[in-house]
Amino acid sequence: MEDAEVIAAEEPEMYARPIVEQLRFRPFRDVAFTRSVRAIYNFTCAMTGLSIINGGGRPEVEAAHIRPVGNDHHGPDSMRNGIALSRSIHWMFDRGLLSLTDGYEILMVKDLIPDPIKRLLNPNGKILLPADRRLCPHPQFLQYHRERIFKG
Repeated sequence: MEDAEVIAAEEPEMYARPIVEQLRFRPFRDVAFTRSVRAIYNFTCAMTGLSIINGGGRPEVEAAHIRPVGNDHHGPDSMRNGIALSRSIHWMFDRGLLSLTDGYEILMVKDLIPDPIKRLLNPNGKILLPADRRLCPHPQFLQYHRERIFKG
């Protein structure tokens, strides 16, 4: 019997996943931080301007920490340490491929950002800011991100 025939012949119950209990130690993530950051950016990615809501009303945008919480960075769950980003942009921001100046201009590692992503970024090169300017990203967190996370 060939491999494809063996897979086709297996019974569905063979794919049942076991339930396991795990104990993990990781930084506590405040749900209020996520809700608040997404709301102050009107459920819109600050770097692209995209606002995608699924059929159930759930936004695609995520609340990203500017100064990370984990890996000994000890970033706080402060609204000024948060920015709403779409999932792909969040991934690149966390890996240091994107960052921000103190004037909220988007920085990128140009050689590592694909052209389709570059075209998605806000054409003026700046992020969208919260309506309440007191909630804009704090320069202290932006500097930390540029110095410790950004690879540019």
